[in-house]
Amino acid sequence: MTNDQLEEIVTAIPMPALMVDQTERIIAVNTEAKTLLGQNILQRHFATILRQPQVIEAIEQSLRTKGTSNTRHLSNDGAQDTTFEVQCRYMNGVGAVSGGALLAVFQDVTHVEQANQMRRDFVANVSHELRTPLTALMGFIETLRGPARDDEAARDRFLQIMNDEANRMNRLVGDLLSLNRVESEERVRPKEQLELTALLKSTLNSLRPLADDADVVLSLDAPEDKIMLVGDSDQLLQVFTNLIENGIKYGGSGGRVEVRVKSSDHDTAMRGPGVRVQIVDRGPGIDPKHVSRLTERFYRADSHRSRQLGGTGLGLAIVKHILNRHRGRLRVESDLGKGTVFTVILPR
Repeated sequence: MTNDQLEEIVTAIPMPALMVDQTERIIAVNTEAKTLLGQNILQRHFATILRQPQVIEAIEQSLRTKGTSNTRHLSNDGAQDTTFEVQCRYMNGVGAVSGGALLAVFQDVTHVEQANQMRRDFVANVSHELRTPLTALMGFIETLRGPARDDEAARDRFLQIMNDEANRMNRLVGDLLSLNRVESEERVRPKEQLELTALLKSTLNSLRPLADDADVVLSLDAPEDKIMLVGDSDQLLQVFTNLIENGIKYGGSGGRVEVRVKSSDHDTAMRGPGVRVQIVDRGPGIDPKHVSRLTERFYRADSHRSRQLGGTGLGLAIVKHILNRHRGRLRVESDLGKGTVFTVILPR
């Protein structure tokens, strides 16, 4: 088989691939491999191109044993680290003096690695979030069984703290179940017809006691005409409850949280009829470095304050997935010292 024929075979492989014969030189390479490894690699010694020890060792092993080997090639595409699964398979009767050559194929498994890392991070975060209240509970239980057994004042105070920590764990488990549910339904489009202004009024009424306790005034500015859209009323109620509650808790120092509704026949974000709901507070605002990461699971702009206020770090992640299901958008604008605006954009 000629080198031109080998080149045609390698070129037909739809992922980075190259061939190395017993002279240890690259005798065929496709465009994808050139993009990954460099343009001028044909007829070069493979070790000068594939400089990672594990890849060199795998190729040497295949050449020596005339068998198969697998390894990983780590790279970077300029935007992120990438991982390739390298599979080496030996072919007899090709290459220099027909002495045989190996075919190395590079399969991009970056997305798999990212998914695995996300899973590991998620498990680690959940473990950390549960361990903190559990440690507190175990400590107070031990104290109540010992020194504080007969101290009525201490007992009542410790039991209240234990109750708060148990509620915190309950909220976390509830949010985890909610996140799992909305993720599983994300590709299922809602079909219910609902009236948006009535939904917002219901949300504000349910949060008014919390606002009164925080000395925060809630207001709604919405068109008089009904705004009908297709959605899941329970999930959208969860979205607006979360965002308005955050406005009360974190932006309440401004004394006011406003909900503004604007409907349009041509919303640029929706490329058609849409409606925007803005939740505006005049609190301390959010540092710009945090804004792009707010919808990540367990990400907190202010970890200490969030835990003090009972936040689980999952609320905005749940909001993001619900809005994805509704083909909506979430935008965040914030100025330090001036307040924050969360904008929910929905198709109408």
